[in-house]
Amino acid sequence: MTEAAVRRTPGTPCWVSLMVHGLSTTQKFYAELFGWEFGPGPQQLGPYVRALIDGKEVAGIGQLPPERHLPVAWTTYLATDDADATAETIRSCGGTVAVGPLDAGEAGRLAIASDPSGAVFGIWQAAAHLGTALARVPGTPVWNELVTRETSTVAKFYQAVFGYEVEAVVSADFDYQTLHLNGRPVASLHGVGRALPRDRGPHWMTYFEVVDTDEAAARVVDLGGHVLQPPRDGSSGRVATVADPEGAAFTIVRSEDR
Repeated sequence: MTEAAVRRTPGTPCWVSLMVHGLSTTQKFYAELFGWEFGPGPQQLGPYVRALIDGKEVAGIGQLPPERHLPVAWTTYLATDDADATAETIRSCGGTVAVGPLDAGEAGRLAIASDPSGAVFGIWQAAAHLGTALARVPGTPVWNELVTRETSTVAKFYQAVFGYEVEAVVSADFDYQTLHLNGRPVASLHGVGRALPRDRGPHWMTYFEVVDTDEAAARVVDLGGHVLQPPRDGSSGRVATVADPEGAAFTIVRSEDR
């Protein structure tokens, strides 16, 4: 078990959040799948809860207004020391800021943006809420990856905004880059070309750790979700891509060191 409630270096994934139509039914799904409990979160943008493991905050779920027919998806938040300045940099580098920057009560300041390819992400300027407070435990976010058509162009955007160092996999048939801060890998970019789902387009994918990938994938189905990519062995462990009952996709992984 790793305590992770520290102020992150700007650019580090620090939080994941999901906006849904049915808050109570979504809470029940993730409680059954990951063992999450829930506590209240900031209410400035509507009903919002924070998912807890052993009393530590690991993710957030909010209620969409009934008139908002937006795609339901997990959003990766990247840390910043100045949300307003980062929002301006996003715009100047060809991205779009759709929401904010705005205050989430005493928790911090946020904005929702998209990169030039259209992939949505958040930025989080921490105040009282530093972000995910637990790591390396089943049910916690373990990795964040941008799934896009090709990585070379979009990598330049994220480098310009957050100052990442980029390490590319040199391969004729594999388009993959790892984003580093202070010499440490923090996220990745995966170019999948025509394999990109047409109904989702470029998107950030959250990986959650589980004890047993095959068992967890079967449980997703039992709870009303779907398996998008069945369990398979990967470089990081055994993984499967699944979706909750409202269609929010995420990846479950049993790490090799577990």
